[in-house]
Amino acid sequence: MDNDAIILFDGVCNLCNSSVQFIIKHDKNAYFKFASLQSDFGRNLRKEKQIPDNVDSIIFVERGKVHMQSGAILRIARHLDGAWKLAAAALIIPRPIRDMLYRYVAKNRYRWFGRQNQCMLPSPDLKERFL
Repeated sequence: MDNDAIILFDGVCNLCNSSVQFIIKHDKNAYFKFASLQSDFGRNLRKEKQIPDNVDSIIFVERGKVHMQSGAILRIARHLDGAWKLAAAALIIPRPIRDMLYRYVAKNRYRWFGRQNQCMLPSPDLKERFL
């Protein structure tokens, strides 16, 4: 599992689900695998990597290293097709500034984008990418 690129996401968050769909669309090489934070896999990986329970938005685990908040988003962008790779250049912005903006969006995501009662189910052709 340490060689995988795994994105953990809030499976009931509409913004997070839309983000996963966006990533899939722009990940032609199928680099990423996905698991909801609410899944058994997600809970086990969080425990294994000692990720605190209060972290409830996108987490990126790549080659065994955990990335959270803005660092996760920008490292994911590095692997997307097209111009999206350029977003990773924002890593030069000091992390406290990037993370402050990230936390603001994360805190308001349910109010702005809504939430679902259950985690999304992947289509049969994408099922192997979900853990």
